[in-house]
Parts: sequence; structure tokens; C-alpha cells
Amino acid sequence: MRILFMGTPEFAAEVLDEINNGKNEIIGVLTQPDKPRGRGMELSQSAVKKYALANGIDVYQPEVLKDNAFLSELERLGPELIVVAAYGKILPRYILDYPKYDCINVHGSLLPKYRGAAPIQRAIIDGDKITGITIMKMEAGLDTGDMMLTETCTIEENDNFESVYDKLVVCSRRGITRAIELIEAGEAKYEKQDDSYATYAEKINKEDCLLDFNTSAESVHNRIRGLSPFPLAFTYLDSKLLKVTASVIVKKDGDNPDELVGRIVDTDIKDSLITVACKTGLIGFTAVLPEGKKRMSAGDFLRGKPIENNTLLGK
Repeated sequence: MRILFMGTPEFAAEVLDEINNGKNEIIGVLTQPDKPRGRGMELSQSAVKKYALANGIDVYQPEVLKDNAFLSELERLGPELIVVAAYGKILPRYILDYPKYDCINVHGSLLPKYRGAAPIQRAIIDGDKITGITIMKMEAGLDTGDMMLTETCTIEENDNFESVYDKLVVCSRRGITRAIELIEAGEAKYEKQDDSYATYAEKINKEDCLLDFNTSAESVHNRIRGLSPFPLAFTYLDSKLLKVTASVIVKKDGDNPDELVGRIVDTDIKDSLITVACKTGLIGFTAVLPEGKKRMSAGDFLRGKPIENNTLLGK
């Protein structure tokens, strides 16, 4: 089949690589326009563009798609199948309806849960034990199309965004290969989503990253790992920003008095642990990123900055 691929970040580049290593022809990729990044605001290419250029695949970066803006190129390319993974633009009807064998999307959740921009992070923050990917037929709504297949994986207690992402890459590679094989064989079957179970995974913002110790240790741990290694959950120590890169649950149960919540109750250089009281249970910071410094273990941080017990975190 002649496949047109649409995607932008590293996750999409992994899916593209899987297709490119198969027997089908990739006739081009669409990805987001280059964007200025960093202190020098130099134009940065997406992961998909970098992969495509390195593998001799034509790249298209339209600013807009609506009002038939890409129709002439679409007709010239003549894709039989369009595969989308985290492209970042809403596709208009003329694109969705064009290919002979559908326009399918690889989404990083078990739909209908976590439609939207941040499905992996939200699943971890919510404490889910199972996640996966869904391959669906695209339609005008946001991740609302009929589902072809899913691939699942577990979320372990100390998995973070990075480790779950790695699991979903494996799921996505396996899933897109299966999906293309089913389409080629004329055996693809689709199931409608049950909208009554739908949830929305909003884009992560700064407010999502602030730790709230008036919850359980499990909830705080989930937030830390769901936001690690980026953008990182944070609190404040002595009025300075303290980002937390890794944690463990020291004690899951047991309510703490209000006057103890948010206070450091123990520090251990040898075990690299800063223990903080939550409303329920105790959370232990094992690695941190102090303001103006590099990432380090909690033990290394304590060597440079001894902390007294009963120190209150927060502004």
C-alpha cells in the first residue's frame, strides 16, 4: 500500500520507523512546521521530520489544512492509507475521506479513556494499573473514532512517564503492524466507542505540577512519576523551587494530623531519602532538581543542604 504518515514527536517517529521497516511504501510524511526553541530561539525540527530526512522520505509541513489547502498535494501523492500518530492538527473531512483504505490513528491510551493531549501522564497520575494503545478509524471528533484494535501493558508502582512511554512504543509498533496486515487482508473490523466511559486527558500545565500534600502518599507519588522526567512535579523548600524527579511510598496508610502535613519528618543521606508527611501516609523523595542546580539524588542534596525535621514545604 501507498502510505502517507502524519506525526510530530518521538512517539510518532517510532511508529513511522516500524512502518518504514515493513513492506509498504511510505510516500511522504506530514509534520508540524519547525518551531523556535531554546535560549537562542533557533528553529527546531520535529522528531518525525528528522527521521524522514535521514531515511529519504519526502516531508510536508503545511501551516494550515482546512479549506482544501493540502488537496492538490494529496491528489498528487495518492495515498491508499493514511496513518496518524500525535500529529497535532485537526484533520479536515477531505483528508479523512480521501484514502482507499481509511485514515487510522495510533493513540496512547485504551479508548474511550484519556482522549486528548496527555493520555500517558494522566493515566499514571490517576493511578491506573493498566494502559495501552488504541488504533482507530479517524473522524472529525477528538479521538472519538471507531476502534480497530488495542495493545495493553501494565503500569507498575514505580513506573514513571518515561518507562510507560517505552512500553507503549512497543505496543504501538506491534499494533500498527497488526493493523496494516488486517487492512491489507480485508479483515479489519471496527467497534464504536462507548462515550459514557470517555474521559479527557488535558494538556499538562504548571498547576498540575504543584504537589499537594493534603492528599495521600500514593496520590503524591503518582503525580511525581507521571511528570518525570519532564516537566517534573515541584514544591518549595525555604522559598526556593524544588522539583522532584523520583519518589517512593514510605508508608501508604495512616492519617497524619493537619499540623504535620507537608512537613519533612525524616532525612536519610545513606538511603537517599527525604520523607514528607501527607494527609495519608508518608512520601519519600529519592531524587530532586533544586532551583539553579542539576538533578541529583536526595542523598547528594542533603550533603550540600542539611534539613531539619519538621521543615514545612511550600511557599
